[in-house]
Amino acid sequence: MKIGEDAIPTEGVGEYATSVRTVIIVRLDIAEHPDSSVGEIAARTGLPQSRVSEAVARLRTAGVVETTTDPKDRRRMLVRQSPEISARAAQIASSPIENALAAALGTRDTEQVARVVELLEALARHLTPEALARMRPPR
Repeated sequence: MKIGEDAIPTEGVGEYATSVRTVIIVRLDIAEHPDSSVGEIAARTGLPQSRVSEAVARLRTAGVVETTTDPKDRRRMLVRQSPEISARAAQIASSPIENALAAALGTRDTEQVARVVELLEALARHLTPEALARMRPPR
């Protein structure tokens, strides 16, 4: 996760109190549990509700998630992924990982880095949502 975090472009995003890791954890939870409240996300992730709120605000500003008022309890806000990929999400997805990976590996050998990228891509193809769900402990 740290290598991926190091590869994320930061130009033009400003400073935030929430860490990138917190935002990623919240985003993953939202993807798995659409229409959740901030309190529900906090309970599942173990993060403080204030940090979840900050992460949701950051994701909403970036166009990654959208929020609606809970029709059952008008005081609560429900969070879900935006149907379209935001410009920021597309920028992050297209960011090269090679420089951060080379730094983590302690090498400048482009062939070695390319091989590691190839292996990571192979691993990613096997880590389907179903496979990841099987790995999680029952709740």
